[in-house]
Amino acid sequence: MAGPGDPPEGTPEGVPGGSEEEFRSVVFDESFIRAARLQEYSAQERITDHAPAVRKRVASQAGAHRRLSLQALVMVVLIAVAFAVAIYMGVRQPYSAPEARTADPLRMTVIPLVPQGPVPGAKTAELLFENSPAAEFAPGAAGMPFPPVYRTSHFTADQVRAAYDVAKNYLVASSLDPAVLTGEEIRPVRRLVDPDQLDQFDAGFDRPAADGRHAPSGWLVRFDPAKVALAGDEVRVHGTLKAAETGADTLEITSNHTFVYALRPVAGTDSRVSLFTVKRELHFRFDRDNLRLGQAELTLSYLQAGPLSCATDSAERLYPLLAGQSAAKGGPAGTDPYATSGPTALCGALAASAQPSPPRT
Repeated sequence: MAGPGDPPEGTPEGVPGGSEEEFRSVVFDESFIRAARLQEYSAQERITDHAPAVRKRVASQAGAHRRLSLQALVMVVLIAVAFAVAIYMGVRQPYSAPEARTADPLRMTVIPLVPQGPVPGAKTAELLFENSPAAEFAPGAAGMPFPPVYRTSHFTADQVRAAYDVAKNYLVASSLDPAVLTGEEIRPVRRLVDPDQLDQFDAGFDRPAADGRHAPSGWLVRFDPAKVALAGDEVRVHGTLKAAETGADTLEITSNHTFVYALRPVAGTDSRVSLFTVKRELHFRFDRDNLRLGQAELTLSYLQAGPLSCATDSAERLYPLLAGQSAAKGGPAGTDPYATSGPTALCGALAASAQPSPPRT
């Protein structure tokens, strides 16, 4: 059995003196041990007086947070400055968009053409057309072909074509639509008019006047349905369309067309068909809003129509003289050259060559 100074297993074999020989130099006597002072550090003392196993990075993390906060602040300031500059440039922009343009009132002229004798008639419209200057005219919208379309200095070819489209749509609605011709509708025409001109348009139909501003005949062609009926759906048409740029923001289309209608009386013993001719010159003005909305500003309307009587007011609607009828004696209402207001009454003579020749029976 091992002694008090021996290891539990005894002195290892082959080692002189065993463990006593190895640790003899560090063995303390009893007086040294009694004099030794033992102290156990508390948890707080171990934290403050001894270096921890893992090095703290509190200061480094705080610096990183400060750098990130500074970068975020700089970014916010830059964004704010960019927005301020954008707003300032928008307010102070020297090349601002042009102010909205207000449409001018439509100026209109209606001239009745008086026949030199009785109005020629026939049993059918075909006989009259074949023997009139309208023999070579195309039917309906086919008589309003587009010219070659080219771009202008400030409008593309597509924009010019769009202007032609609107002008043609207006001519079809105001000169060929049966509901408009018979006085049943005005909406197909009204919806194509620039909104700035709608007050003038509506005032003309509410209170017609031959004053060059408020004649419905300046906007469209219509007859008195109580006296006149269309003799078939065909209207012969011939004319031209022409485009011209009148400014950096405006495009003008000029239309010049002759429309020939076949009419017959609603009542009476003479049911023969007669021809009625309307020559219309219209000036359309377009800006880019008009082209986008499919509407037009009309600046000029010049209409000559016959056979009519000068004694009949043609401002509200047209009252054609039909087959066998002649114009009443007398001219238009007198014009006072000393008057400070009021339009000048106009009337013309319908040339015999404009009438159909007597058809062969």
